Amino acid sequence: MTEYTICKLPRGRKDAALVMALLGISLLIGGCGEKNRYVTLPPPKVTVSLPVQRQITDYLEFTGNTQAVNSVQLRARVEGYLEKVLFKDGDMVKKGQLLFVIQQNTYQAKLQEAEAQIHSQKARLEHAETEFARFSNLVLKNAASQTDADQWRYERDAAQAALLSAQAARDLARLDLEYTRVTAPFDGRINRRLADPGNLVGANERTVLAEINQINPIYVYFTINERDLLHLMSETGRTLQQNTENKSPVYFGLANEQGYPHEGRLDFAAISVNPNTGTLLLRGVFPNPDGLIQPGMFARVRTSVAQRKSALLVPQIAIAFDQQGSYVLVVNEKKLVERRGVTIGAQVDDLRVIEGGLKGDEWVVVNGMLKAIPGREVTPEKESPAIPQDQGNAVTQMGAQGRRSAP
Repeated sequence: MTEYTICKLPRGRKDAALVMALLGISLLIGGCGEKNRYVTLPPPKVTVSLPVQRQITDYLEFTGNTQAVNSVQLRARVEGYLEKVLFKDGDMVKKGQLLFVIQQNTYQAKLQEAEAQIHSQKARLEHAETEFARFSNLVLKNAASQTDADQWRYERDAAQAALLSAQAARDLARLDLEYTRVTAPFDGRINRRLADPGNLVGANERTVLAEINQINPIYVYFTINERDLLHLMSETGRTLQQNTENKSPVYFGLANEQGYPHEGRLDFAAISVNPNTGTLLLRGVFPNPDGLIQPGMFARVRTSVAQRKSALLVPQIAIAFDQQGSYVLVVNEKKLVERRGVTIGAQVDDLRVIEGGLKGDEWVVVNGMLKAIPGREVTPEKESPAIPQDQGNAVTQMGAQGRRSAP
């Protein structure tokens, strides 16, 4: 008969032994199953799209500032006390509208005095003419000497000269009286008044009363560098003078506006290039019927250069850059990724013009570029290119800031 010896273990040791036994059983059971196998992952998925082919127009883009077509400082041309101010600061005024009234009584009295002198000289002239005619007849009858007739001829001629002088003095007095009424020389917007009623104006200097600007239409001044100037003339086949005579279209937009909503025409080009900056001053004129565009505003300006037949465009997000330059990733017929160096051009919305490097039938990676490694296989998912409704006239920017585009 076999005897078994049972060892009694403390409770904590019993629990540890039980755990070890269970782990051993689980390892034995797991070892009886199938062994792990290496499974090859499928090629990563990327989104590809064909380049868009569109007709575009090259243009030059500049920065400039708005300026009033006419700007006048209203000055007191006669001396006197300012009696009335007949406008509110910042008002829109019309041509001929009365704005200021300067003391008039002095100049009214001077006008009356000048008119009285005219009457006096007319009477003197009539008397001299009568006496000269009478003495001329007496000389013919040997009843008076020739000296008397000559004296009255002198009196007549002197009276005529005095009358002309009196008439000129009257005209000057009338002008001075008119200068007491300061009116608007054109339609525009007037600044704040610089003199209040009761102040003496026009003494020793021509006092500035206010400033008025004509802002409809409005000018936009901008400069073009020499390189773009030569390009513009070579593409259009016209000099700047001919462009201004032909009223070439110009467009501009304000800082808070999208695109270039304001259309005008080129109306001035400076006669020489500034040798210090290498730029030429240009000016466009634009309608401003509502007066919303104020002088001194920043303006983005563009003018068309030449029209292209077609251009290839790809999404901006598809273009990457490295030490070799700009490039895109394309997927060939074997579903392998290739790096294609490209020459980029202007930006059209969220697209970018491709000047070289693509033919137009390549499938360009537009999403998942981090997964697309040149030489590796991918799973392409084709996407139709988004074509804007207005696809017949894209616009390309050229110039010192690089090529850009807008629809």
